[in-house]
Amino acid sequence: MPAKFKMSKKGVGQLLRSRMIQADMLHRAERIEDLAALIAPVGGPSDPHAGRYKASFRVTTTTRGGRRKDRATATVSNIAYYARWVEYGTERVPAHHVMLRAAQAGGG
Repeated sequence: MPAKFKMSKKGVGQLLRSRMIQADMLHRAERIEDLAALIAPVGGPSDPHAGRYKASFRVTTTTRGGRRKDRATATVSNIAYYARWVEYGTERVPAHHVMLRAAQAGGG
């Protein structure tokens, strides 16, 4: 006789908000943060912001994340004011896609 499974939406919700899932999300985010810092551009010796972007990665975590605020999440961000220009580029500076490449390589 095959086993039967009846899903409990409340139970799945509790699992998605659990400390276990939050710890796993944090672990993945920290791996992405480490990789992003490793591949981040630093700038030249005449750059007044040399190393600031590399040192500005942060990880935050919560058990009330996601679109519906119903699951554990972890977020990697960069607090340097020019982080979006490093990621996406400008008309004069090519895009580096640091966060994209780190997430693709280090999240799994």
